[in-house]
Amino acid sequence: MIACDCAGTLVELDETTARMTIVRDGHRWRTSEATQPALRIAGQVVAIPFCQAEHITAERRTTGTGEAVTVRYEGFAGTDYAFETHVWIESTTGDVIAEWVPLNDAALDVTRVTWPAPFTFDEPNGDWVTLITHGQGTMIPNDWPTPTSAIPFDGRYWTEGGYMPFHAQIRDLRHPDAAGYVAICETPANAGYVIDHPAHGPHTHIGTWFEPSLGRMDYRRTVRYRLLAGELATVTGVAKTYRAWADEHGLLRTLAEKAVRNPSIRQLPGCMWMHVGAKTHIQPDSSMYDAEHPERNDALVTFGRRADQLRALRKAGVGRLYMHLDGWGQPGYDNQHPDYLPACAEAGGWEGLRALADTAHECGYLFGLHDQYRDYHCNAATHDDRNAVRLADGSIPEHARWAGGRQQYLCGRLAPDYVKRNYREIAAHGVELDGTYLDVFTCNEGDECANPGHRMSRADCYRERARCFRWLLSRGILTSSEEVADWAMPVLVFCHYAPYDFQLAAPDAPRGGVPVPLQNLVYHDCVIEPWMMDRVTGGDDYMLYALLNGGAPYLIRDAAYAGIDGDVGGAGIDGTLEDDIARCRVVADLHRRVGMLEMTGFDFVDGDVFRQRTVFADGTSVSVDLRAGTYRIVFGDVA
Repeated sequence: MIACDCAGTLVELDETTARMTIVRDGHRWRTSEATQPALRIAGQVVAIPFCQAEHITAERRTTGTGEAVTVRYEGFAGTDYAFETHVWIESTTGDVIAEWVPLNDAALDVTRVTWPAPFTFDEPNGDWVTLITHGQGTMIPNDWPTPTSAIPFDGRYWTEGGYMPFHAQIRDLRHPDAAGYVAICETPANAGYVIDHPAHGPHTHIGTWFEPSLGRMDYRRTVRYRLLAGELATVTGVAKTYRAWADEHGLLRTLAEKAVRNPSIRQLPGCMWMHVGAKTHIQPDSSMYDAEHPERNDALVTFGRRADQLRALRKAGVGRLYMHLDGWGQPGYDNQHPDYLPACAEAGGWEGLRALADTAHECGYLFGLHDQYRDYHCNAATHDDRNAVRLADGSIPEHARWAGGRQQYLCGRLAPDYVKRNYREIAAHGVELDGTYLDVFTCNEGDECANPGHRMSRADCYRERARCFRWLLSRGILTSSEEVADWAMPVLVFCHYAPYDFQLAAPDAPRGGVPVPLQNLVYHDCVIEPWMMDRVTGGDDYMLYALLNGGAPYLIRDAAYAGIDGDVGGAGIDGTLEDDIARCRVVADLHRRVGMLEMTGFDFVDGDVFRQRTVFADGTSVSVDLRAGTYRIVFGDVA
């Protein structure tokens, strides 16, 4: 056992087992004996624990920035594979930084490193909670009755499974002596979390995993632990701790800052959202193709009919609206990307699309398009295997899951050039866009490409996606994508949605925890999030979550694919257009006031997880009772 202390924090490390103990403010956190840090090797079922290294050496070091324990592990599986772990205490903050550093990476084909291990968190108590950034945010009490199921994208950070690269645990949440920690992954491009919570507990174990980049574990991986106590050991305290870190690292760019460059952003707060399509065509080689009912594979709503719909909404009293249009290109929705132009002839062609945009503007509405620069359809006019993502083993991934049939993935290095080509042509045809939506960029993981002509790491891919957004913003086109991974916060204006995890599942599916607005506590003033407004038969009214989160409302949300992406289908309660507009107006009016403000607080009213309250920077508070289906808005004093 070797120990170091600094700035009020003590760290003890067992160099053989890699078991770590952190003590601060009288609270002790110790990694679990049940899970050992380990290496996963290609072709081997059983992982190799760190303790099986042939040689383990440790030393304590004093640096100019803190106190550290360095452990060297070398000799695994008969090779000279070697790495070091550095666990050190930062002298200015008392934070504990855990670093995994490769030394001889080529000796083994390592596919995953699981380290640091989870902390022991084994009290069967509802006030012992774990916070994860799956979707908008989930809090898992240790006695929660539902076991954790598979997290999307295997818990990978910067995907639907982990919008933000942190997790947290709090002991005694509702007590003055609460204690917790936030684990921030500072190298999230090739990382994620693994979580285990059995039905009713008694434990929740959560730890970090790292994977290779382009087949190599060839750079340092880092997790920062910040210990919290008292008033900071709350849901709000956790989120604000991460917000401060995000600000320090250049991720926090408020809508007000973005509006200096793109003033039209200020037209979005108070809008209702309308998501509709024009042309649908399902290819015969798509897994969605209905061979028994071929007529179901095609649908068309002309641009002219959509323009009539806008006029009808204006007449019905909808004052502000953003229209998102799917299926506007000749191939139809999710087909032949990135060669999607020209505008669909059957729907009205370029003239009809231009007229639709003009109609939106005449109504005082905003207009934008759906687009795609990741799915690379094999029947696209300029498709070339040499432009597709190639894995390190030389293979090119492909599938035929969506409407367009057989597809690969476009290498992100090439995406900005296609964006520029297409949007210059759209502009040349006189279609005036307020915004556009680049599908999956902020929901799906970044890609890696081993093609030497456009070699790209996952981190490179995120940078290329950001280049696409920046170019659009430079043309005055507001940017959006599917969800809200925080790498995109500096360049994203709004999104398709940022829902709680349960809102993308069947309405009657067991929930994995208590919904909490972690994303909005960090980034509410940085990105606009439209919210589902469904009323579920015998269940939730999603309007309450829209209000609680100070979000924009969906007046019309025609899901592109039935039964997925949060489409509640037959479980929803249909209302009249008049009723839908009235409900949306309540949400839109609140959003007009708070849509560009920080969410400053969140709590459970009287400790009841079904009664939640949020507070915004102008003092406005929103309280909802999720059981009773009621809400209360108290406006603040600051206009």
